[in-house]
Amino acid sequence: MTSMLRFQMPILAILAMVFAVFAQPNAAQAQVTAFKQSVAEAAARDKDIAAFYQANGYKSIWVGRTGRDRSRRAALMKALAAAPNHGLPAARYDAAGLQAKMKAAKGPRERGQLEVEISRVFLQYARDLQTGVLVPSRIDSAIVRQVPYRDRTSYLVNFSKSSPAGFFKALAPKTMEYNALMKEKLRMERLLAKGGWGAKIPAKSLKPGQSGNSVVAMRNRLIAQGFMKRSATQTYDDAMTSAVQQFQLAHGLSPDGVAGPGTITEMNKTVQTRMQSIIVAMERERWFNQERGRRHILVNIPDFTAKVMDSNKVTFETRSVVGANKDDRPTPEFSDVMEFMVINPSWYVPRSIVTKEYLPALKRNSNAVRHIEITDSKGRKVNRSKVNFSKYTEKTFPFAMRQPPSKGNALGLVKFMFPNRYNIYLHDTPAKNLFGREVRAYSHGCVRLADPFDFAYTLLAKQTGDPKGFFQAKLATGKEARVDLKDPVPVHIIYRTAFTTAKGHTQYRRDIYGRDARIWNALSKAGVALRAVQG
Repeated sequence: MTSMLRFQMPILAILAMVFAVFAQPNAAQAQVTAFKQSVAEAAARDKDIAAFYQANGYKSIWVGRTGRDRSRRAALMKALAAAPNHGLPAARYDAAGLQAKMKAAKGPRERGQLEVEISRVFLQYARDLQTGVLVPSRIDSAIVRQVPYRDRTSYLVNFSKSSPAGFFKALAPKTMEYNALMKEKLRMERLLAKGGWGAKIPAKSLKPGQSGNSVVAMRNRLIAQGFMKRSATQTYDDAMTSAVQQFQLAHGLSPDGVAGPGTITEMNKTVQTRMQSIIVAMERERWFNQERGRRHILVNIPDFTAKVMDSNKVTFETRSVVGANKDDRPTPEFSDVMEFMVINPSWYVPRSIVTKEYLPALKRNSNAVRHIEITDSKGRKVNRSKVNFSKYTEKTFPFAMRQPPSKGNALGLVKFMFPNRYNIYLHDTPAKNLFGREVRAYSHGCVRLADPFDFAYTLLAKQTGDPKGFFQAKLATGKEARVDLKDPVPVHIIYRTAFTTAKGHTQYRRDIYGRDARIWNALSKAGVALRAVQG
C-alpha cells in the first residue's frame, strides 16, 4: 500500500502542475485580457463607443500591428491634417498630440486607453465633417433646420468594414456647392498670403467722371477682385462703371454703376471677412447634408430670391420679400414639403397680428381695418358695432379675423402651402413696390414672391398641359380654390451670405439678421481659425 502511494503522489503532483499551467493565461493571453479590460474601462465613459467595443469583443481597430490597423491610423492622420481645408477646428482633434500618444503607448493598458482615445477623436471629426461643428438651434432659435445626424456607433461599425481612405472621402457633403466653396476658400487663403486686395478706398462715395486717388484705389480693388482688367486709368470712366456694375450684381446691390456708400462699404470688405462668410456657408452646407429632391424650391433669405431647382439647375427664379429684422418677424430656416396652392386665398390673420396690431386700432375706432372680417369661434361674421373692444386684452380677445379673397388681400391672389408649425408659406402680395428695393425684409415672416403666377405655372406644368389656362380659369371665378400638387415639392428655406455660381464670381450678400456673425463667433470659439497659405 505504502509503495503504491509513493508511486501515485508524483503523478498527482504532475497532474496538478499541468492543470495549473492550463488554468492560468500565458503571457500573450494576459496581454490580450489586460488590453480588453483597458478598452472596456476607457470606453465606459461614452455609451456609443462602449456599445461598439462590446459588440466587437473589445478588439482593436486602431492600435493593432496588422496592416489593416496601420492603414486606418494613417488614413485618420491624413484626414485630420486636412481638417483646416474644410474650415474645421483642427485644435479640437489635436493630431500632433494623438501622434505622440501613438508613439508613447507601450503596454496593453496604455494601448487600450489609446484605442478608445483614437475612436473618440475619430467620432468627433467624422460628425463635424458630415453634419457640422455647431448645433444650429443653439446659435439662433430661428435656425430650426433638422440636422441629419447619424448614429455615432454606426460611424465605427461602418469604418471598421470599409476602405479607410474611402470612408473619410465620403464624409463631407457631396454637393457641388460645398466643393466650390472649399475651392474658393483655398483660393482666398492664397490671396491672403499675398496681401489681400490692397489699400481700401478712402471715400464714402464716387461717381462716374470723377478722378483722383480714391478712384485709383477703387480701380486697384476692382482689378484685384477680378472685376476689371488691368488699367492705368485715373478716371471713373465707362470701363470702370461697367466693372462697378458687375461688382454690384455679385453683391446683391442695385447695378447702377455708381459707387455709393453701400457699394464702397462692400468693396472695402477684407479678404478675411469674405473668408469668414465662406467658412460659415460650408458649415451651413454640413447642416444641410441631405437629399434635397430632384425638383425642389430654394429660398435664400439674404439673397431675396426663390428658385425652382430641377436636377440642381435653376429652372425658374423670382425676387422675394422676407421677414423684417425685428421682434418675431425674421423668416426661420427649415425644410418642408409643398403640398398644394390656394388660388384666391382668404387671409386668416395670425393671432399675434390680431392682438398686437389690430386690437389696439379697434379700441380706438371700432370701424378700423374695415377690410378685415371679425369672426367668432364658429367662423360666423361678427357685427363689430355691437362689440366693446376696449374691455379685451391680448389674452382675452375671443375673436378671429379674416380677409376674404380680393386683389387687395394681404396674400394677393395665390399662396403656396407647405404646412408647418411656424405658419410660414410663399405667397403673392399687393405691395409690388417693395420688389424694387435693394433690401427686401418687410414681411411678418412669410415669403412674398414678385412673380407668383409664373411660379404657379412652373409648378403646374408637371401635371397639366396648359398650366396658365388652368390657373387663370380658377382665378377668374374669384372663389377660393385649393389645387393639390400631384408630386409634392420639397421647400428649403436657407440663409447664405456667400454662395457660388456655375460661372462668374462668388456671390456675397449682407447678413441681414446677423445670423452668420453669430455662427462665425461660435466657430471661432470652437477653434476654427483663418489662415494664409503660400503657393
